[in-house]
Amino acid sequence: MGRLFAVNLEGKIYTCRHCRTHLALSEDVISKSFHCRHGKAYLFNKVVNVTEGELEERLMMTGMHVVADIFCVGCGSIVGWKYETAHEKNQKYKEGKSVLERIKVLGPDGNNHWINHEAHIGGSD
Repeated sequence: MGRLFAVNLEGKIYTCRHCRTHLALSEDVISKSFHCRHGKAYLFNKVVNVTEGELEERLMMTGMHVVADIFCVGCGSIVGWKYETAHEKNQKYKEGKSVLERIKVLGPDGNNHWINHEAHIGGSD
């Protein structure tokens, strides 16, 4: 395996709960009204430092979609999914967007789901 090159974001960031790898900026949140098996999830315009799993047809609350699970490049944990294709016309806005599950990330909600990059001190748990 080669060396891991991760993108470091600045500002209010969402990170992997397990390894603190940067995943997204709070300004890239499109919607906070998504849900997953484990609770709330957020739709993002852009995420970084993830790899995509196999594409599969999945029946979601809003209909059938072609999606791929996304995994943190730092630790391999599943952090959400990416929409590739939406079959319903009113769901097309999701195509190419990613969902991060709140339980899997640290991010801006005041409940230990966010960190401010300037205040973060390096190190691992």
